[in-house]
Amino acid sequence: MKRQATLAVLASILFTSLLALRPDTTSPKADKVQWLTMEQAYARMQKEPRKILVDVYTDWCGWCKVMDRETYSNAKVAEYINKNYYPVKFNAEQREPVTLGQQKFVYVSQGKSGVHQLALSLTNNQPSYPTTVFLDEKMQMIQPLPGYLKTKEFHEVITFIGDNHYQKVPFDKYKAETYPKLYK
Repeated sequence: MKRQATLAVLASILFTSLLALRPDTTSPKADKVQWLTMEQAYARMQKEPRKILVDVYTDWCGWCKVMDRETYSNAKVAEYINKNYYPVKFNAEQREPVTLGQQKFVYVSQGKSGVHQLALSLTNNQPSYPTTVFLDEKMQMIQPLPGYLKTKEFHEVITFIGDNHYQKVPFDKYKAETYPKLYK
């Protein structure tokens, strides 16, 4: 009887320990980008201004998938983006309208396919996928950056813009001198 009680206590302790070690699926993970819609980012901007990073993509874009898998999934990249930007994932071919304040953007059909007006606006009417777009705290364009970026070069860019180095120093100088000092 005493042995059964001891086993029951040990089983209870083991069960409690295992519960404590399991991953928390209710809170956002720091190592994953916490993507928002453009409307959500816009609403948050009204309360707490912050730069916006927009990943303009399409479902058929192979390099978009590679960037998701290799660049955005990097823990350092995700952590920096979550801390310094409102990250938005925007499908350039989505059909739902987007309203930002008084401005409404809609899908424009072009034969069998089409493109969203917001994607055209974000890419300066030169859609290319993926394109990473940086907006300042007033939703003004800082820079659209077309094409796939590897993790290290992407981290250089997001820190260059996120920490406002882009206002003070050319990117090549930042990359060669400042970045290595800040992010070894």
